[in-house]
Amino acid sequence: MIVRKTAAELEKMRRSGLLVWQILQKLKETAVEGASTMDLEVTAAKMIADAGAKPAFQGYYVPAAGEAYKFVLCTSVNQEIVHGMPNAKRVLKKGDIVSIDTGVKLDGYYGDSAITVPVGEVSEQTQKLLRVTQESLELAIDRVRSGNRLFDVCGTVEEHVERNGFSIVREYVGHGIGTQLHEEPQVPNYVDRKNENPRLKEGMVLAVEPMVNAGRPEAVVMKDRWTAVTKDGSYSAHFEHCIAVTENGPWVLTRP
Repeated sequence: MIVRKTAAELEKMRRSGLLVWQILQKLKETAVEGASTMDLEVTAAKMIADAGAKPAFQGYYVPAAGEAYKFVLCTSVNQEIVHGMPNAKRVLKKGDIVSIDTGVKLDGYYGDSAITVPVGEVSEQTQKLLRVTQESLELAIDRVRSGNRLFDVCGTVEEHVERNGFSIVREYVGHGIGTQLHEEPQVPNYVDRKNENPRLKEGMVLAVEPMVNAGRPEAVVMKDRWTAVTKDGSYSAHFEHCIAVTENGPWVLTRP
């Protein structure tokens, strides 16, 4: 069941979303050559606690992993797509890219967002990967309008990414969000005809999160049971925003 939010609920989600935005802006500054992904984790955990919020990911049980997630961030470097775990031994170096994904629960409502940050100078191909992934999200945001259908959002990501020579990860998708981190509907980054194609209505909130590979789309999960990587070792980028359907068009809750 898709839960539509009232104006008051959207305001609460806005507060959660802005906290996530503030955290990611700080981490963008922290993700420099010589920093470890655990440095990012420590910074984020303190910001969440200082704001009186709860981390959305820490303690989240995933049956496929057989355990609850231990961290407030997912930090996925280079060929890692999603769910990379912070590690003091994972030191960022020039030319890396790191996807930083985090969420919070504040006053009963969730916010969730992700960015991918280049560490120093990266190759032209990697710059293009980041740009096209971010563009695909912006194009999709514009389709989160009352009267459109879910496939309008999904297909917009797919078309832009593939037209630019990159590939869409199939195994991981976006989602509805509200009082639960993951709500209906699922939001693939491609048109999945096996999925339902609901019409978008005011009060719906979608977490749209393109995960885009420089090479082939296939993903595999590492022995840690969490970290998803590209099967061919190519770099992967990930951006995410939470967007509300309103009478005035798309409202991105996870940025000012």
